[in-house]
Order: sequence, then structure tokens, then C-alpha cells
Amino acid sequence: MEKTMNAKLLSLTAIVSAIGAAMISTGCHTPTITSSSVTPCMAQISRFTAPDVPAMGPAETESPAGKWTNAPAPAGLPGKGLARHPMLYVGENYTKMFLVNDGKVIWTYQTGKGYEYDDAWMLSNGNILFTRMQYVAEITPEKKVVWRYDCDNSAGTNHTEVHTCQPIGLDKVMFVVNGLPPRLMVVNTKTGAVEVNHELPFGQSFDAKNIHGQFRRARYTARGTYLLSYLSENKVVELDKNFNPVWTCPIRTPWAALRLKNGNTLITDEHDNLTREVNPKGGTVWEFKNTDLPEEYRFVQAPQTCARLANGNTIFCSRGGGGKGPQLVEVAPDKKVVWVLQDWQDLGDATAVQILDDPGVPEIPGQSQH
Repeated sequence: MEKTMNAKLLSLTAIVSAIGAAMISTGCHTPTITSSSVTPCMAQISRFTAPDVPAMGPAETESPAGKWTNAPAPAGLPGKGLARHPMLYVGENYTKMFLVNDGKVIWTYQTGKGYEYDDAWMLSNGNILFTRMQYVAEITPEKKVVWRYDCDNSAGTNHTEVHTCQPIGLDKVMFVVNGLPPRLMVVNTKTGAVEVNHELPFGQSFDAKNIHGQFRRARYTARGTYLLSYLSENKVVELDKNFNPVWTCPIRTPWAALRLKNGNTLITDEHDNLTREVNPKGGTVWEFKNTDLPEEYRFVQAPQTCARLANGNTIFCSRGGGGKGPQLVEVAPDKKVVWVLQDWQDLGDATAVQILDDPGVPEIPGQSQH
């Protein structure tokens, strides 16, 4: 039975007005921010090292050691190692989340055995929103859980998973639940109200074995649309607020699709080991393949996601290969490599990264291009 609550479908105008005095809305409904909030996450960094932050929070469970070699990084890698960017960093093969600043890991959050981190956000208030396949949760820098949604982990057709989430303002979360059927949901984290609960069209047979590969990344855009990566159906689909398709881009195994501020869409094709930027007509305007990297910097496993920075650079995230190869590579628009991070002693594999000193308020759709 369709449970969509059409009266509560989110509009970007309403979201912007609810976020706070730091933002204003332009006539085209594109949020902008005051200069004091250009990089709001950086103002929260000190909270993560405050005396009241425990080494292990009440909801944490120690994660097993990583299954990699801890081999030293090759000498002479471009960039400044961990010192290049303050960042929030997760990988789906390791259940420890990392916060990096000033060239070192300053905070971690551990979630024990199992799989997998796929999406993570630091909000302007310092809270962190993340998915861990079995659930999506929001925690404070002090490691207190302020909201959590648990999937049904029973076997068979009841089994559900979550691999993507996005804050919409400071009181709403959009996420997709893989299942039979898959559903897109928006929940008010303050009241618990389910504001959107919509069954997503899915072309494959309703077989439990298809659940895991249904969706990875989904994003709510600045236009108020939903951008969905159909991982196992080889397409990216954009849906309007009434869930009618308005744009489709065929591409093999799209793990992540990101609507850029220039109106193009950046898509990571895991199978073909490439990332492609396409314009609204679907034409390729920029593409980066693993073979575009010098051989010594190439990924052992294809990137799953990437982030587009305000300066035009792109950072690719890779799970590596059991401690081999780089986790992050940053390239300029001309494909010049400016940073290679290969650090298996301090970090695990990389599935997603949020660069914290890049301009934008994360909970305003479209401002954080990660």
C-alpha cells in the first residue's frame, strides 16, 4: 500500500527557511550563506577533542583489526598525506569512522563486527549522520546517539538494508531502504514523524538475493528532486517531488551519482573503473579512468564515490586491495594528480569522504558535493 504523504513532500524553500539565520534564499531558491558560515564544520572540530569526549562511547563496540598489511606508504606521493585536508572518512570494509585534522586522526567511532559504512556527513552543528547497512544513525561529537533507524535484518523477503543517507536541514534525514520493495523515506529526527515513505520502482524480480544490489547513493538535489543510482539496473534516474521520472542516464553499475552546482551529474561506474560527468542531455563533458593515472598511483579496486571540491578538483575514494594501493586520489580538472593518500597504518579503506574545509552548509541540498 502506498504510504507516501504527499502533503508533506519536502520543498527546498521550506527547508531553507527552517535551517536558520545563517542562510538566505535567492529568487531561484538556491541557498546561500553568510561569510561567517562558509565552512561551518571547521568551527565544530574542537568539540571532537574536548575533555568530555570518551575514548569509547556508550553505543560503541570495538571494531576488529583491519585485514591489511599496514605496509608503509611509498615515498614521494603527491600532496601532504593526511595533512592535505581535514575530513570525515569511512570505508565499507572497516567499521571504524575517522575524523582527520592537522595531519592526524583526532577522533574515531567504532561499530564492531559486520558491514558496512557507505555514507557519512558531518552537519553544521557537529553531529555526524551515517549509514552502516543495518541502520542509519546520527551521533554527537561526544558519541551520543540522538537518532537511529534500524532495518529489518530477518532473512528472506523481510530483509532490508540502508546504504545512503542525506541531511535535509538539521531535523530531517532522507534515506533509501533496500528491500522488497525498496523505499525512499524522509524522517523528522526530532519528532520521529515519517514524512515520506515511497515505494521505488525496481525492474528486477522480487527475489531476496537482489536486495543488496538495489541502491547505493541517493541524493536530494537543490531543485527538490531525488537522484537515484540503480546499481544493478545500470542507470541513474532523477525523480521529481511526486516521484515521476524527469531524467535518466544509462551507465553501467552506477555506485554514486552527484548533481553538481553547474547542473551536470558526476557518476561513478564501479564496474568500468571510471567516473563520468554528464550534462543534462546525457553527453559526456569530462571522464576519468583508472588508466588516466600514472601506473604507480592506480587504484587496486575501482572507486565507489567521489567528491567535487569548490576549486574544481575531484577526489576519488577506493577500498584498495587488502592494504594495497591508494585510498584517495585528488585530480585537477586537467587530470593532473595533486594528491595521493596511501595510508593503511592510520586509516582503513575509503568508500566516502567529506572534505570539511570546502565551502558549503552540508544540510542544504546541493552545497556539499560529496
